[in-house]
Amino acid sequence: MHGVDNVINAELEFFANSKKEIDTCMNYTRPSLAVILEPIKKAFLDAKGRGVKLRYLTEINHDNIAACKELMTIVDELRHLDGIKGNFMVSESQYVAPLILFEHGKVAPQAVYSNIIEIVEQQQYIFDNIWNKAISAEERIKEIEEGRVIHYETKLFKNKEEIINKIKDATETSNEILVCSESGGLQLIYNNFFELNKKILDKYKKGQHKGIRWATTIDKNNKDLARMFLNSGMCLRHIRSLLPMSFCVTDKDFLSSMETMEDGRMVQSLLTSNEPIYVDHFHSIFEELWKDGIDANVRIASIGTDADLADIEVIQSSSRAGKFYLDIVRNAQNEIITMFPTTNAFLRQHKMGAVEAAKEAAQQRKVKVRILMPRDKSTEQLVVGLTEKDHHHSHTHHDNNIDVRYIEQAILDTRATILVVDKKVSLVMEIRDDSKTTFDEAIGLSTYSNSKAGVLSYVSIFENLWLQTELYQQIKESNTRLEAANEQLASANEQLKIHHTMQQEFINIAAHELRTPIQPILGLSQMLRLKIKNPEYADSLNIIVRNAMRLQRLTEDILDVQKIESRTLKLNKAKFNLIDSISNLAQDYKNQLEKDEKRTIRLLVEHNIINPIFIEADKNRLIQVISNLLNNAVKFTKDGTISVCVEHVQKNNEVIVIVMDTGEGIGSDILPRLFSKFATKSYQGTGLGLFICKGIIEAHGGKIWAENNADGKGAKFSFSLPIKA
Repeated sequence: MHGVDNVINAELEFFANSKKEIDTCMNYTRPSLAVILEPIKKAFLDAKGRGVKLRYLTEINHDNIAACKELMTIVDELRHLDGIKGNFMVSESQYVAPLILFEHGKVAPQAVYSNIIEIVEQQQYIFDNIWNKAISAEERIKEIEEGRVIHYETKLFKNKEEIINKIKDATETSNEILVCSESGGLQLIYNNFFELNKKILDKYKKGQHKGIRWATTIDKNNKDLARMFLNSGMCLRHIRSLLPMSFCVTDKDFLSSMETMEDGRMVQSLLTSNEPIYVDHFHSIFEELWKDGIDANVRIASIGTDADLADIEVIQSSSRAGKFYLDIVRNAQNEIITMFPTTNAFLRQHKMGAVEAAKEAAQQRKVKVRILMPRDKSTEQLVVGLTEKDHHHSHTHHDNNIDVRYIEQAILDTRATILVVDKKVSLVMEIRDDSKTTFDEAIGLSTYSNSKAGVLSYVSIFENLWLQTELYQQIKESNTRLEAANEQLASANEQLKIHHTMQQEFINIAAHELRTPIQPILGLSQMLRLKIKNPEYADSLNIIVRNAMRLQRLTEDILDVQKIESRTLKLNKAKFNLIDSISNLAQDYKNQLEKDEKRTIRLLVEHNIINPIFIEADKNRLIQVISNLLNNAVKFTKDGTISVCVEHVQKNNEVIVIVMDTGEGIGSDILPRLFSKFATKSYQGTGLGLFICKGIIEAHGGKIWAENNADGKGAKFSFSLPIKA
């Protein structure tokens, strides 16, 4: 954009379109314009009034200090950074960069604007980086007004009094303290600076300081001291393997020493620096160590007073895990065993030098090296070079104390490389992305342990897999024979499927063929029964009608079973009142039971539902299910009660129908297979009814189940159905 007016309009539109946050980075000539130019000032205030978060970064000096003080009342946060040259503003969706350098009182004649998300995100990343390096405006203004100027320097102190004063000054002026030291460092601070640390921690509790975090090695000798530091409010983590130096980082200073500080002895030399490059670098190192540390409370709880301590450390940094790997291999004295789960895992370790380090251990110190890995053409030459005594004559994998055996990747069944050295230490490295070619990119979490039980567990796993390789050829031969047998089995299964299909087709055809003559037999028999008055003939016709009806039911059952098994059962769904349908059906059964002079059976319909329950279902099919359950209840109840209960379960929006009797109950031998085909102990039925009921209910999306009553008298059959609006 060109022209002062266009630039101002672009900035005003930028403010108006911002919804969440506006980050501004300007050189030292711009703050005055932000408070002098009324449209720009109003744009800041309007955005703030809408809840937009405003951050402003500039270089504060003697010339613009007044403008910056006023700007502090407008924006949410103002910070200072030396040497800012460029100018830009970035929101959640826009980027504007006025093109002007150090010209006081002048609006930029040109500006660059973009709403391309990649550019916005890039500029936001740049802003966040330089924002984190800046100091607060309050601190900078105080420096200017008090005449203080920061001098960056790196210095070595050797005078004891100067060392103590420097540690006190760094502590007192800090906003955050990060310490990494050997255990002697805890004793040193306790002996000389504990009260000062307590004052810092009191400020932390009041929200005036970020606190103290300390990474150190905690053992049975210093656990009480560590507990004392924890009780004072300090955050501690246990680190098994520390750097060969102790250091402290605050938000302003870096202090370090190479001395051991044994028994809390004061260091004789102290390297200090307030240069940001050192402060930032060691801040990053501390954070990496802190991530891998173990909470001090957990560590202290695991320390036994008399037992040897076992270290188990989770290492989050892949680069640190790689260093562990090399150190452990290079310190091996007797044996190295390694399991590579993939070919790429072996190639990565070869690339980083770990495989070569194992070869050197075998050649120079006679360390026995055993490797398990998948076979692949890409590693054949590397394995030959690893195992051969020289490159001119070798045909065995047992030279140089190195033995490599191949095993199927599926048998390894792991996503981690496992290293065990001297049966004393283990390192398990999880693979985050096996497609990566470098160790740092591919490895996720790693776990180091010198716990005897844990290490020997991995040794046992390795030895079992090692033995499996000896049987591998036999397994392959067995697999070949098994494949042939499987082919024969598949052929037999295919024949069985054909036979089953033919059988089903025959049953279907037979059932349909039976249905055709049954209907006229039944119809004509019933018609004759109405016309013939002779009792002798009437009895015979009754027998014909009764058996024709049984044959008709059997035919319909067979057809229903075929539809259920072939999943072709069709439902004619419609909305209807379930309570009314059940009540009408129950009334029919009551009428029939009242005519039975040989038995006394009461049929009850129970529910506490006030409003009608409308469900969308196949009414005839559900009547078929309930009729079947009632028929069974009548069949197995000589005298007593049969009840039909309806429950509405609001939570699942479903209805449950229960048919309960006081009859014989369900035999324990038939209960597990009650809803399968031909499950019956009665000579009067085929055992298809409950199978059909199950198929109908499940086709509606419901469930059906059965159980004997708790008092041992009779059985209870229940089914559930979803209620659709």
